[in-house]
Amino acid sequence: MALILTLLFQTPLRKLVIMTLDRVKRGRGPVMVKTIAGTVFIVLLSSVYSMVKIQNRTIEAGAPNPTDQVLMSRHMLEASLMGFLLFLSLMIDRLHHYIRELRLLRKTMEAAKKQSRSLDDGKNGNSQEIKALGEEIVSLKTKIKNLESECEARVKEAKAAETEAEALQKQSEGFLLEYDRLLEDNQNLRNQLESIDQTLTQSDVKKNM
Repeated sequence: MALILTLLFQTPLRKLVIMTLDRVKRGRGPVMVKTIAGTVFIVLLSSVYSMVKIQNRTIEAGAPNPTDQVLMSRHMLEASLMGFLLFLSLMIDRLHHYIRELRLLRKTMEAAKKQSRSLDDGKNGNSQEIKALGEEIVSLKTKIKNLESECEARVKEAKAAETEAEALQKQSEGFLLEYDRLLEDNQNLRNQLESIDQTLTQSDVKKNM
């Protein structure tokens, strides 16, 4: 979330983050990132599969098992955190890509405008040269309009990404609340297990006596 917020606002720290991401995407960086993402995704699928197995076991037993409830809470927390991590990583990658595209578009627009100005200033030739220059100016202006429209579309996408980032921030707050609740449920279930163990121990002692 901190990286996403840094990419959304123009600050000196944003340039440093962009340079770091550029270096990460060079050489073996993409392969390493894909490997880590694939590993996290496999672990996520494993957690979901374990949750499904525990749910089916609970349905077959007809009554919830405290141990299964603890394991279900743990797998649910792991799956939520890993899924959230993968989604945030995808958002960071897309934001970095859009920022680079906007920079390239702006540089291309500036070069096209300079070339158009130089052509406008150099209209001192015969009629054929003037006609050719006029056609080239028209094509350049059309290209500039297309680039401006594409730049506006990129800006809208960046704003949409900012809105998604705010929504993700709110969702992360909900995940933190859910995490606190799961920890509390986990502690309660552990207390119940300890109470059950103590009861079983006392019953065994009474039987032995």
